[in-house]
Amino acid sequence: MFHARPLAALALAAATLASPLAAQAALNTLDGKAPLVIAHRGASGYLPEHTLGGYELAVKMGADYIEPDLQLTKDGQLVAMHDTTLQRTTNVADLYGKRNGAYNVSDFTLAEIKTLTVKPTGGLASTSYNGFTPSSADPYRVPTFQEVIDLAKSQSALTGRQIGIYPEAKQADPLMEDLILSTLVSNGYKGSDKVFIQSFSADTIKSIHAKQQAMGADFQLVVLGSASAINTLGLANIAQYADGVGVSITSNGMGQSFIEAAHANQLKVHGYTFSKFDDSARQQYLDWYGYGIDGVFSNYTDKALAARTEFLAAAVPEPGTWAMFGLGLAGLAVFGRRRAAAATAA
Repeated sequence: MFHARPLAALALAAATLASPLAAQAALNTLDGKAPLVIAHRGASGYLPEHTLGGYELAVKMGADYIEPDLQLTKDGQLVAMHDTTLQRTTNVADLYGKRNGAYNVSDFTLAEIKTLTVKPTGGLASTSYNGFTPSSADPYRVPTFQEVIDLAKSQSALTGRQIGIYPEAKQADPLMEDLILSTLVSNGYKGSDKVFIQSFSADTIKSIHAKQQAMGADFQLVVLGSASAINTLGLANIAQYADGVGVSITSNGMGQSFIEAAHANQLKVHGYTFSKFDDSARQQYLDWYGYGIDGVFSNYTDKALAARTEFLAAAVPEPGTWAMFGLGLAGLAVFGRRRAAAATAA
């Protein structure tokens, strides 16, 4: 039976892991730091996906990044939604008839989409979580990209740690590329901030790479796909315009050897999707952390973090680590700098 971990304990564990005074483990990740926990569609295993409530819960649990998939509305607004249609995750069919034979996001205005309620789907998802009260007045409406950014900024101020954002361009669309970049830049994000932009379209990532250079930005870029699709594109080729690859953990060829090959090309590897919620979830995380994966897209932030804490506690510290951080930290193995180290190396 599932038992929710107290949010206070989860927040304490996350704060401990994030402390720059904590000892660093000798890890097989590309930068030698702890793997990232990326809240896949928010805390989507517990609350409705791609909602302010779901993102906030993931932050409270200690997620390093929240991940908004992005779609374009009829009037050209970016909203957080995985599907191209509204039907699976919202009550659109109760309020509107089909348009052009479907319920495509692109056929509805933002004002219309804002009347919809997002439903829980899959896993243990519900409309509430024990001990958690969303701060948003409308936690289970479809949020805009700007609202997701606003949440990340407000939660960063509250928690004292920068909450990263990891938007996905769901269409290979120049307008979407432009809007993602302009929204990030207008909100003060720069290349040194905790931002990844991802897409299954390598051409989209190439285009964003060129556009952001022209804008003076330098966000980390990630090409998504199966291991075979990534290998077809070529790791060395991808490294010319991207910083990492997001790979299905169930795809043929994805494993420790793939991760090592990506690292040899200076590419980070983030794996999707960690969706187990039974007792086997712990070992799955531990295995992949051992392979050297740089980040996990998880539906259950608390499970990913609990396994990471366990993994880091068992990791062998680097020689000289204790002298650097003090003998009083013996027995701990957690991470310090993340994006700042990457920016310095760039």
